[in-house]
Amino acid sequence: MRTLIVLPTYQEADNIVRVLTRIHTVMPGATVLVVDDGSPDGTADLAEAAGAETGGVEVLRRPGKTGLGSAYRHGFRWGLARGFEAMVEMDADLSHDPAQLPLLLGALEDGADLVVGSRYVPGGSIPDWSWRRRALSRWGNRYAAALLGLNIADATSGFRAYRAVVLADLDSVWVRADGYGFQIEMAYLIARRGYRIVEVPITFTDRTAGESKMSGHIIVEALALVTWWGLRDRWRHRWKGGGRNGGEG
Repeated sequence: MRTLIVLPTYQEADNIVRVLTRIHTVMPGATVLVVDDGSPDGTADLAEAAGAETGGVEVLRRPGKTGLGSAYRHGFRWGLARGFEAMVEMDADLSHDPAQLPLLLGALEDGADLVVGSRYVPGGSIPDWSWRRRALSRWGNRYAAALLGLNIADATSGFRAYRAVVLADLDSVWVRADGYGFQIEMAYLIARRGYRIVEVPITFTDRTAGESKMSGHIIVEALALVTWWGLRDRWRHRWKGGGRNGGEG
């Protein structure tokens, strides 16, 4: 499968060359698209220089920081326009191990439409997190799964592979959420369309260089969106099923 790996970046000069080198070692035939949001530390320049040595690297320079979801939407549209068959999303800070890319893509080739690299299925792990952080993440995932009817243990995972035809059907330009909310919304919409979602175990490690982009605002946004989607869709189901007055519509 022609594979595009989308790497959103902002201020990743400490990591970008290492992650591109490791991806190329594991997946020499894949193309990596670095979507850089105007990093002032020269991330885009470093990516272009690394790509000139290894090949298979494209850089999309955007004028400012517009968010993770926007970067992935931009990258997916770029890949769809160029005929890629599989698209991968992953972080550029090495919290997602490039060595696990064949596992995700293998499940896609075996018939999955979306493959989620999961921390919460047997074999998955988060060795560096405190119990408080792990409990918050698991609670958030269980809340999303219960409210949205998702049979996914790790809907917030940002390490995943999509079949391109699914993204084309979904028309990702209409997915508006960012951060954790983007990951949940994508999984939710794909599940509602009846596509096959598979989880494979991954080990998630915290970044060792650079600063995290995750904030409390993004977490609150995600929980608010999950609540809104769940209540909205339940109301729509009741409206369609029972009519305005609860009788036949």
